[in-house]
Amino acid sequence: MQPYTLGKVVSKYVKSADIDKEGCCHLFRHSMATLMLEGGADIRYIQQMLGHAKLDTTQIYTRVSIKKLKEVHMQTHPGALLKPKRKKKK
Repeated sequence: MQPYTLGKVVSKYVKSADIDKEGCCHLFRHSMATLMLEGGADIRYIQQMLGHAKLDTTQIYTRVSIKKLKEVHMQTHPGALLKPKRKKKK
């Protein structure tokens, strides 16, 4: 199977699934990289799976969700770990 043929087949299924996104194989590459990153995979492993020579290229493919970003912030940021001071009642 030629890459162009695979792209056409996948594109057909993406359209019929009414995903409302353009593209085909790259859509799945982006999704796979993002889901692996959010699942805890080291970005270097993702880099190898995607066949990228530079980590910068892999970082373009991975889009961190806001939900995951907030989780990491709450678990690791020193400011987020501080408990808010309660006001004294008068």
